[in-house]
Amino acid sequence: MVKARRSTSGLPRAGGAATPGRRNPLGATAGRGSRVRDWPVAGTASRTAAKERAEADALQQGVRYRRLFVALLGTIVALSAVIVLLGTAALFRETRSRPLTAEEQSRYKQEEIARRWQAWPVTSVFPEEVKYFGLDRVQQYARRVGIAPEATCRSAVDSSIAGILDGHGCRTMLRATYVDQTSTFVMTVGVAVLEDEEARASAAEELTQDDRVGVLPVAFPGTVAERFQVAQRQRTGWVGAGPYLVFSTAGYADGRTRAAVAPEEILHSELWPAARSVGNQIAYFLADPPKVPPCTQGNVC
Repeated sequence: MVKARRSTSGLPRAGGAATPGRRNPLGATAGRGSRVRDWPVAGTASRTAAKERAEADALQQGVRYRRLFVALLGTIVALSAVIVLLGTAALFRETRSRPLTAEEQSRYKQEEIARRWQAWPVTSVFPEEVKYFGLDRVQQYARRVGIAPEATCRSAVDSSIAGILDGHGCRTMLRATYVDQTSTFVMTVGVAVLEDEEARASAAEELTQDDRVGVLPVAFPGTVAERFQVAQRQRTGWVGAGPYLVFSTAGYADGRTRAAVAPEEILHSELWPAARSVGNQIAYFLADPPKVPPCTQGNVC
């Protein structure tokens, strides 16, 4: 008896193909598209969580750095603003008009007097006419004969005076020659310019009281003073004013030498009072205290 052959149509074929519409005995739909489902690998979830935590920590650190940067930048801006405000306030206080202090007033006077020998025209240093007083206190006027070129201090005085002036920083010597109102006496006035009043005072302490030495006379050919040379000097002297030493020397217009004139004649003559008065007047012009403005920016505080 022949057994019936069992149908295999419901089983998968050797080639992997299945009869369409049939189900695999294992429960999965048969066909070329079926695959085994992938199961998660062990530890994947923990690694993902760690990665997320690291990203979160990095984000928080970036936020902290950003806050720190913003705070630092704000501090710098605030400090800069404070510095600018303080500087502006200080500049305003410094530049706004205010009354001069006593020290500033004194410095203003000293600086103004010290620059006059340069700032003034030489005809203002040596005016064309200078008032003087004779023996009887009679007011008269000396007339300027001429102005000598600017010279070094050493070349315009006697050698015994030159070393003292050079040692105290004498800058230059200005000289002019005058004649008295009667054209009897001639006199040369020399202005020695020192660095400051302190230097002038120090030099004055060392100057000799010998009336035979001092500034060298300046003669002008074709004038009443053309014969005024060193030998014709009858007497010399000096006076201090500000940073200036103002020297004077006088002689007779007729050319008489010192040796030819008796000492008592010089003492009782108007020659030296006239010369000294002219020198003092020029010193007064140079050192006359200027009018000081009351405020740093003029007359309005």
